[in-house]
Amino acid sequence: MSNAALDTKRLGWVGTGRMGLPLAKRLLEAGCDVSVYNRTRSKAEPLAELGAKIVDSPGELADRDIVFTMVAGSTDFEAVVLGEDGLLSRPGVAPGIIVDSTTISAAVAASVRAVAAEHGTAILAAPVSGNPKVVKAGKLTFVVSGPSEAVEQSRPFLEVMAAGVTYVGEGDLARLVKICHNVMLGVVSQCMAEITVLAEKGGVPRSALLEFLNQSVMGSAFTRYKTPTFVHLDFNPTFTPPLLLKDLDLGLEAARESEVPMPVTAATAEVVSGMIGSGYREVDFGALLEVEAKAAGLELEPEDVFVSDGLSTDADAVAPLSDGAER
Repeated sequence: MSNAALDTKRLGWVGTGRMGLPLAKRLLEAGCDVSVYNRTRSKAEPLAELGAKIVDSPGELADRDIVFTMVAGSTDFEAVVLGEDGLLSRPGVAPGIIVDSTTISAAVAASVRAVAAEHGTAILAAPVSGNPKVVKAGKLTFVVSGPSEAVEQSRPFLEVMAAGVTYVGEGDLARLVKICHNVMLGVVSQCMAEITVLAEKGGVPRSALLEFLNQSVMGSAFTRYKTPTFVHLDFNPTFTPPLLLKDLDLGLEAARESEVPMPVTAATAEVVSGMIGSGYREVDFGALLEVEAKAAGLELEPEDVFVSDGLSTDADAVAPLSDGAER
């Protein structure tokens, strides 16, 4: 898309954490007009070098056409929108659209949407699939719900940040889709852990099993991305077990409300709950592999081989941790 097309809206951005910073950076690099607020101002300052205007409160973004929010949770989202100096705090001025990618409760989403409607502001739920490395590779995806007209106005900017933007309907449906996504994340990870331990206990190297799996019809972007974690036993956190359990529980809660049986999800939630009880908290959820191995009486060792993660540009290979490479 031409820079001229992206110049048609004045954008705001709230939240420059691990995900917010690289996403806002992509908008700025595309030539968008972006003003940025972050509670800790210093974390937003790197964006000033790319042309961002750093502001001191969310209220200073009230005159922006579209404001993107990506904050820690329900309380933070409610504060930046409805707070004393929030996006909707200034009489007679409010953003036309707020695009929120925060994981928030259904109750907070509904209350904020109701107040926003009184100000003429459309709220879009726009959860993402990916992490900072996926953002850097240009492979992040958005799932979006809300008024269709607001989605189409926001789409050019979402497409700058992501490889895919999927509209699923009105209201908060995108948040349900993200819960379904993360339920699958947990179930597939546990299945991956089980078959990897089964193969290794039978004498097959993890790298060999996963190479075959990734080249087969059963392979996916996710199995390829998680392969270095399993092969090198690199459990530096991208998504922790407590966060995964929260989403599994949300999935099970939605299933009960809709009378949808989800026995595999329930079993996975019990495994994740058990690993948290055993002390696996500030680690990557890929540590499900280690939990499974311990249950099977198998002692794991890192494999000193290069493997593909499906994202890297250097021949799609990730070095073992022994080489000191950053992940």
